[in-house]
Amino acid sequence: VSQIRGSRDDHGCSLGADDLSLLNESQEASVPGEPPPPYQERVHAPVYHPTPSQTCLASQLTEEEQVRIAQRIGLIHHLPRGIFDPGSEPSDKKVKECAICMNDFEYGDPIRFLPCLHIYHVDCIDTWLMRSFTCPSCMEPVDAALLSSYETN
Repeated sequence: VSQIRGSRDDHGCSLGADDLSLLNESQEASVPGEPPPPYQERVHAPVYHPTPSQTCLASQLTEEEQVRIAQRIGLIHHLPRGIFDPGSEPSDKKVKECAICMNDFEYGDPIRFLPCLHIYHVDCIDTWLMRSFTCPSCMEPVDAALLSSYETN
């Protein structure tokens, strides 16, 4: 079986490689006639994106990259959160779906508001903002708005 490998940078981080986890899991199937391997819960280490096209485990990041990611996480957590409530009046202007996952918002879904007033599922936008600190709908830089709000307070 040939192996597929993505290119790597100086830290061993993958650069633009496709996620091969599903392929790797299917290759670990047991040999016919032999018992399946014992169940082992996989612990998935968090993956970070120092740049949008670079994927690294936390242990592969430089100290400078770790500081930048910690600052980004701090900024993300300062963005307001809420619970989706469509209200009693149906309105065509009301946002009905998350532009990232394309799923309709359901009553009670946790949402996050960006400074440009676009809303997304918390899990969707938090993952997006770890890669790119711009609004996925209008491409407005999120950090510029956050930093200017800190300076005015």
